[in-house]
Amino acid sequence: MAAATAYGSGGLTALGASLYALLRAEAVIARRTIGPAGLRVPDATGWYGRGRPGPALRLALLGDSSAAGYGVDSVEQTPGAWLASSVAERADRRVHLRAYPKVGAQSSALEGQVTAALAGSPDVVVVFIGANDVTHAVLPSASVRHLSDAVRRLTAAGVAVVVGTCPDLGTIQPLPPPLRQVARVWSRRLAAAQTIAVVEAGGRTVSLASILGEEFASAPALLFGPDRFHPSARGYESMARVMVPSVLAALGFGEVEEDAPRAVRGEAVLPIGYAATRASENPGTEIDGTEVGGATRGVGGRWVTLMRRRLLPTGAAETPDESDATDAPTEDSVEAPG
Repeated sequence: MAAATAYGSGGLTALGASLYALLRAEAVIARRTIGPAGLRVPDATGWYGRGRPGPALRLALLGDSSAAGYGVDSVEQTPGAWLASSVAERADRRVHLRAYPKVGAQSSALEGQVTAALAGSPDVVVVFIGANDVTHAVLPSASVRHLSDAVRRLTAAGVAVVVGTCPDLGTIQPLPPPLRQVARVWSRRLAAAQTIAVVEAGGRTVSLASILGEEFASAPALLFGPDRFHPSARGYESMARVMVPSVLAALGFGEVEEDAPRAVRGEAVLPIGYAATRASENPGTEIDGTEVGGATRGVGGRWVTLMRRRLLPTGAAETPDESDATDAPTEDSVEAPG
């Protein structure tokens, strides 16, 4: 990020060199403050919704450490456990979750994760990706190309896809100004680009943006993990909950009253570019493709719906069962996470 900001569109000016040196120094300090990675991540793979009827819904989770739940102590604190438990509760169906995230994964890692997920014939795939692309200064064009390819492969196989776009990294406390401002601008731009790429590929997105920003600022000890970079268990719960209404809608279990956008809640049908920009600045915003007068595109590009789905009350996250005798996947239908 420091290099990209300092160089801009051309040569390294005296001002650019000074800014580059400052950002480099701040990045080193921030990394020392955050500390090294290396904690074990619980695997959320398993059955959820004990005692609920079938046939089971099959959910796959892809992405990076934010999808894995890096830093939590138990499996029921992971985003995967919260997602699967909440979907099972609201849909009143058993849910089988396969978790494929990798700590440190960038968007380029999605190719292998998608291959593994498709072997399990999921009904819906949830993706959290982008933060590591920002911190490693991956060009947005390369990042969204990998994401777009992943979504196209999944939708071509008949799988619903919901992507939680890149969070606002300007909420990270160890990042001092102006590095924090650079991270905020870069991550929001990537989130907008991700939205366009995902919807064009047939998926839908939910903006994470600064979903935890105000809460992190007021109570970092509660919502930041020990490294002050990744969310705590409570933070992961908040992140997962904002995804649940869109995952249910993608599966056909959405709230009936939320089938169409309502202006009173700031919802609308808009061109994709404008909607993506708005979503990147407003956490919890869902963007999905739609038609206007039978056409998917207008003068401003792809038509989309901008929705602000109501957060649903949910119970506690479950500890997953490793098997379900009434509807257990076979070895041919579900492979172990890769």
